[in-house]
Amino acid sequence: MGPFFSLSGAGKWLGLVAAIWVQAICGNNYTFANYSDALKSLMSLTQLQLNNLSVAKDVGKAFGVVAGFASDCLPTSVLLIIGSVEGFIGYGAQWLVVSRRIHPLPYWQMCVFLCMGGNSTTWMNTAVLVTCMRNFPKNRGPVSGILKGYVGLSTAIFTDICTALFSSDPSTFLFILAVVPAIVCLTATFFLHEIPTPTSNPSELRQETLYFHVFNGIAIILAVYLLAFDITGNHGRVLSLAFAVGLLVLLATPLSVPLYSFISKPLSDSDIERPMKVSLLADQPKTTTTTTTGVELQYLERKRPPIGEDHTIVEMIRTFDFWVLFVSFLCGVGTGMCVMNNMGQMGIALGYLDISIFISLTSIWGFFGRIASGLISEYYIWKFGTPRPLWNAASQVLMAIGYIAMALALPGSLYIGSILVGICYGVRLTITVPVASELFGLKYYGLLYNILILNLPLGSFLFSGLLAGYLYDAQATVVDGGGNTCVGAQCYCLVFVIMALTCVVGLGLDVLLAVRTRNVYVRIHESKRAIAVSATDCSSAKY
Repeated sequence: MGPFFSLSGAGKWLGLVAAIWVQAICGNNYTFANYSDALKSLMSLTQLQLNNLSVAKDVGKAFGVVAGFASDCLPTSVLLIIGSVEGFIGYGAQWLVVSRRIHPLPYWQMCVFLCMGGNSTTWMNTAVLVTCMRNFPKNRGPVSGILKGYVGLSTAIFTDICTALFSSDPSTFLFILAVVPAIVCLTATFFLHEIPTPTSNPSELRQETLYFHVFNGIAIILAVYLLAFDITGNHGRVLSLAFAVGLLVLLATPLSVPLYSFISKPLSDSDIERPMKVSLLADQPKTTTTTTTGVELQYLERKRPPIGEDHTIVEMIRTFDFWVLFVSFLCGVGTGMCVMNNMGQMGIALGYLDISIFISLTSIWGFFGRIASGLISEYYIWKFGTPRPLWNAASQVLMAIGYIAMALALPGSLYIGSILVGICYGVRLTITVPVASELFGLKYYGLLYNILILNLPLGSFLFSGLLAGYLYDAQATVVDGGGNTCVGAQCYCLVFVIMALTCVVGLGLDVLLAVRTRNVYVRIHESKRAIAVSATDCSSAKY
């Protein structure tokens, strides 16, 4: 429990604001392209060696399973502190190398420090997602969309701040990655903690929905603000400073929600914190079709819980649905990680000297994908009971189109590909978060989430470390002093084609999962409609 806010109403909204700030600095794992070229030249690396450094960064996420276990026994504040310290060390070491304050470290040591930097975000993400999903159990889609949306904007925030104030200097960029997340996480430890409300009456749910609309509106304004800065070309010193100040104001604006909640709601007995475990389908009666005894029934339920209820990790990995979700997630995020890790070299291969615009486009449009998918999927569940995995299927189609566009290497195709890949990567991350909780429950969600994101290092290794690394080096020419370079559409053409075919496989798996989980979403739909009817009845009773 935080020391400053104990009201369940304003307190959980202030916690969400703190979570938003943490997520706004959690995209540092997607910023590798901003300084990868500096590492490549400084350490005289081939593309395969450079890609394996990016894989080491993403392997750090594999150790996020530790954060998942820890989330069941450690408070949120401790998780945030661990993440901030680890990130400070990991990115701090990289800053020392790139700024030439120390001689380049041996390759294996650089791998270790990049791994630490990558792992730091798993502690932050676990702390934020587990806490907020439990604080807002009836609005998991919007919560996931908002939080993951700010992660998507994080790369653009870091990139644009560094561009505006420090002319995209790689060493300064790494210094920011080391220091800013540590400060933000240490601040968040005072405000972000679990404050679930004992009950959710219709009026409170309507208020939550209204507040989420406010958060979404602020986030969209922030995204448009960043996009406007990116597409308006070079800026003078004064405009750049004004942009930085405006960005800080927009990041502080979400504080208006908990402030309004605190002012407008007087203290009552329902404002006292009470711990609570929530199941999404808790309001649905459990039915069985067998005539077993009570003891036998308890044993069978414990052994094989139905999809839609709490699963242990062992129970989860023994289900076919988990592996369908896992592999389809790999098809989307694995290929997306390849693009983000190699964007620097992709831009250079196609003749672009400054690739920061493509990094920002991927980040900003990834935000729109995250926000839109959270809101739209939630609406269609409420309206029609549409299975949420169908939106993942739609994203696979758009992502495949983006890869084909980049493979053709026509004028402007890298812009189109960056936007489409950003949107679809954002959709996948946002949709998969609530899908996992809806299918397997919240009880072990911290560990479940970190098992799913094993796809990030696995996908990075398969598509970036192996596929893109080997195929790029096969086309590249050796340069003086070591390392290599490749210029032309042929450098990544085959990589894009293979990734487009991978998305087709992911499309089939997502459609299969949607069909298999249709009944789960029908029950969620009925639960949400029942709440809406109850709210209408309460409003009518007043008159």
